[in-house]
Amino acid sequence: MQIAAARAYAGAPPSDRLQVGFIGLGRQGTSRLNEFMRQPDVVAVAVCDLDQTHLAGAVAAVEKAQGHKPETFHDFRKLLARKDLDAVMIATPDHWHALPFVEACRAGKDIFVEKPLSYSIGEGRAMVTAALKHQRITQMGNHIHNDRPTYRRVVEVIRSGALGKIHRVDCSLTTAADGLGRPPDSAPPKELDYEFWLGPAPRRAYNPLRSHFNYRYFWDYSGGALIDFWCHYTDVACWALDLKAPASISATGGRWEVDDAGETPNMLEVVCEYPGLILTWTLHPNGRPGFDAMGSSVIFEGSAATLVTNYNRYEIYVKGKRAENFQAPAPTIPNSPGHIREFLDGVKSRTRASCDVEYGHRLTKGGLLANIAYRTGERLHWDDAHERFTGHTQANRYVTRQYRKPWKLG
Repeated sequence: MQIAAARAYAGAPPSDRLQVGFIGLGRQGTSRLNEFMRQPDVVAVAVCDLDQTHLAGAVAAVEKAQGHKPETFHDFRKLLARKDLDAVMIATPDHWHALPFVEACRAGKDIFVEKPLSYSIGEGRAMVTAALKHQRITQMGNHIHNDRPTYRRVVEVIRSGALGKIHRVDCSLTTAADGLGRPPDSAPPKELDYEFWLGPAPRRAYNPLRSHFNYRYFWDYSGGALIDFWCHYTDVACWALDLKAPASISATGGRWEVDDAGETPNMLEVVCEYPGLILTWTLHPNGRPGFDAMGSSVIFEGSAATLVTNYNRYEIYVKGKRAENFQAPAPTIPNSPGHIREFLDGVKSRTRASCDVEYGHRLTKGGLLANIAYRTGERLHWDDAHERFTGHTQANRYVTRQYRKPWKLG
């Protein structure tokens, strides 16, 4: 994928000052709030969270940065009813991405939503459909794509042909093996509306591990470390090689060397099969053997050379030795003004951002497929045109979840 071609959407651009609402203000949401407020044309006019502690912290952050008190909301639907909002930022847990996103599209708001795009493939498709129908400018919070130039330079090298034919890409994520513990279930804290927080997910007794940061290690709400970082690391491969969904996928691993209440694997090997290409994913405390010094990284193995990259740098190896004098191709991909800035500029110009909902769905889908393969324990064959598995009823049940009443998507 080259930087996305401009696609104009209908509607008059907003004024120079952009009024933005913020939905989900935990650790990541508050970080995004502060990043947005560093942009000179953003006014944070509304904040929404189900935890009163988070909400109070967001109000204090806005007052400190911008000198005014934003309107506060408990229910995202009431925030979206404000007619004066140009855009919203969504940084809720994964199982709460799709519902406010689709409602924001219907309300005529442009949307910045955190990665992964969706909890399920079916939700991602609904989000794409809603954004296209309502002509919304969107951006998924895959900030490495734009906030650091390394991936751009790697894409240029891959496309130059300097590595020869790429036949394998290996992605690795280093993860801590520390356990979460096994705290007992308890009453929810008074500041958290836990029933609303569960939303479309199954009703469970409250446990301190199941909300806020650690929600990602439970299948009801997310897909573990893999889906948390999949978009960041496979982005450079999908971008450079224009990858879509794999034709088949398998995964094996487990939750090893810990004794805790977590459900998602902390060690995992994934194999994605494309025509003439294999993409693997390693989740392990030590990352990919042989490239430990790079930490979490992506390795492009070509017929002429190998390239390994992380967020900050890349190295090239020929016949096992580092190519110290490698001549990089001339830059062809312009540097970005910044991930948030690109979104805000798109809101004003009505042109597409580079990590919009369509690209976000394409990226997120691979990680969701990997987790489904892990949960079924089988090599699965994927029909991307229909977004269904071939001949596997159990796997297809994971494509779109059944929402708990009264919540509905669509």
